[in-house]
Amino acid sequence: MKAKETTQSIHKFIFNGEQKIRNRIRTKRFIILAVLLTLWSACESNESSIQIEDNELTGMVTGPDGPEAGVWVIAETHDLPTRFAKIVVTNDEGRYLIPDLPDANYSVWVRGYGLIDSPKKEATPGTMLNLDVVVAPNPHAAAQYYPAGYWFSLLDIPDKNMFPGTGPKGNGISPNIKNQAEFLMNVKSGTCLACHQLGSKGTRELHESLGNFEDSEEAWARRIQSGQAGASMISGIQRIGQEESLRMFADWTDRIAEGEVPQAPPRPEGLERNVVITQWDWADPQAYLHDVVSTDRRNPTINANGALYGALEASADYLPVLDPVKHDTSQVPLTVRDPNTQPASGPGMPQPSPYWGNEAIWDSKANVHNPMIDEQGRVWITATVRPPDNPDFCLEGSDHPSAQLYPKERASRHLGVYDPKTKEYKHISTCFSTHHLMFAEDENNTLWTSGGGDVIGWLNTKMYDETGDEEASQGWTALILDTNGNGKRDKFVEPDAAVDPTKDKRISKGLYAVAPAADGSVWGSSLGYPGAVIRLDPGANPPETALVEYYELPLNESGEPVEGFSPRGMDIDRNGVAWVALASGHLASFDRSKCSGSLNGPDATGQHCPEGWTFYTEPLPQFQSVNDPGSAEASYYTWVDQFNTLGLGENVPINTGNESEGLLVLKDGEWVVLRVPYPLGFYTKWMDGRIDDPDAGWKGRGLWATISTRAPFHMEGGKGTTSKVFKFQMRPDPLAR
Repeated sequence: MKAKETTQSIHKFIFNGEQKIRNRIRTKRFIILAVLLTLWSACESNESSIQIEDNELTGMVTGPDGPEAGVWVIAETHDLPTRFAKIVVTNDEGRYLIPDLPDANYSVWVRGYGLIDSPKKEATPGTMLNLDVVVAPNPHAAAQYYPAGYWFSLLDIPDKNMFPGTGPKGNGISPNIKNQAEFLMNVKSGTCLACHQLGSKGTRELHESLGNFEDSEEAWARRIQSGQAGASMISGIQRIGQEESLRMFADWTDRIAEGEVPQAPPRPEGLERNVVITQWDWADPQAYLHDVVSTDRRNPTINANGALYGALEASADYLPVLDPVKHDTSQVPLTVRDPNTQPASGPGMPQPSPYWGNEAIWDSKANVHNPMIDEQGRVWITATVRPPDNPDFCLEGSDHPSAQLYPKERASRHLGVYDPKTKEYKHISTCFSTHHLMFAEDENNTLWTSGGGDVIGWLNTKMYDETGDEEASQGWTALILDTNGNGKRDKFVEPDAAVDPTKDKRISKGLYAVAPAADGSVWGSSLGYPGAVIRLDPGANPPETALVEYYELPLNESGEPVEGFSPRGMDIDRNGVAWVALASGHLASFDRSKCSGSLNGPDATGQHCPEGWTFYTEPLPQFQSVNDPGSAEASYYTWVDQFNTLGLGENVPINTGNESEGLLVLKDGEWVVLRVPYPLGFYTKWMDGRIDDPDAGWKGRGLWATISTRAPFHMEGGKGTTSKVFKFQMRPDPLAR
């Protein structure tokens, strides 16, 4: 009996224990369920309590592991007069908010590093729209969304021991290329990247319509003959060495075709998540742009909320116009004064284009390069108005003050001005060639220009407005160094002569960029290797009093770069510091006040102030085969936000980030990358900051840029893709309205 009772007690104990365990499990399950229901209810309550404006989209972006931070949400519509899109970045919790959307039907999707595009969802403003990402199935699929520069960094640059080149019968590099830096300068700031990206899908892959070839070198030899740019591409690659260049590019595309991919970029972080990017289509699929203008650089409140104007360079004879309020586009027709003026790009081509066949798509005679808006809202442009042979007033024997000192026989591009109020376009024939232009802060509203080669030219626009006399209103000066150090301009020796300590010296290093400073000086960049920045002091009578200072990028005793080399576009800040984009993959500043030695005299001929330079490596990988400082970036231009038009402060330098596919903002010594993720292939040559409403916070400010590639058909979308206008705005946080 005791044994039976003992057994029953044991069974009862086990049963009671199991019941207690079951009850505890049920209790825990109930608690967990209650917590989940509470959280779900809280989320539902939270979402329902979010105030959604009727002109915005908002929601959560989620992936397999939860919220997706630092990815882009893109909303695009074709319902407006021109294609319109807006892009924002998700915050730390994976939330997004796209503000100020016009009333339309939108396709909305997610794009981000490590992902492929999510399925597009249709939505209208005023909607809470949650989105799910699609993780890339493999590294190759993920890499299709990387900026072009990451792919470009895979290029195998010839080793330093291959320089100087030994020619076509040697190592295939031109004997004129003395070192690796010169080779890089030619590829990045001359032969290729000055016109379009390298690393975009249209360049890292060989277009099937090129045909069939024995190998990729043969395919590349055919590729560079394509279209109206074929002749310049051929001469460019011959300049650096055709044999080695074709081998290098063929090896690059072969390795990519075999599956090689670059390292992954970091997702946007910090301030990069605050950007709002708005974009509009303009121009047409066969045209390419160079620049865009929105306001007067000296007073960025001019033309508030007004139209933007573009420059089509050699492609077509009109100014594209965008009305960003009405989301509408139009065109201003351009003419030339002399009908005998020839198109900038002839119709001939060595081989048909893979995209346009034998059709000559560029036919501009005006060849507009750069626009600027003045205090009256007029649009000034560098443009061809006649054939290059100069009229008599420019030549020797003329009584024009500038011609008496330095006559000019030819000028390939001149000036023009369009008044939106009267719809009138005027030609202004100049004796000097023009390229970029910018207004000085003086009583004459002097319009300074670059591109004059051995001279710097200008137009007194106040005199021109008062008299209409284009001859008397213009002037130009030779570039004279004060090598005798007496502080004034004297007789000079020529560029190829040795320095004479009793005379000054003329240099032929012309300006590429031009940037008048607040103190009345005029700065510019000088291309080449190592390249330089130039400061001009006009003096009381510029044709005969102007003196220049010439500051080269520093070289060591072997003629190699100390760090950066070869400028492109540059700008000046309000403190007189020059900021310049370098082919080495740097942004550099030059501060004249840091120079410890004399700024003039017999030794002040270029390499006399290395201490004035500071270098900032741009945020892309360096080429795998290059060990020197720098990166694979090749920014075309540096623009300084003098008046806080973006909202990140005054005097903030910004590079065009042509290989990064975005704007590169140097904020307090750190890079802020404002990537344009859609369409792939963003490439600009200029930007313009405007303040539409100084009292409207971030909404009243913004930077404007345009697609400037000569090959918009290389971009996402391929043939038929048009240039676009982009507006960059910086919110205080990623969800700000």
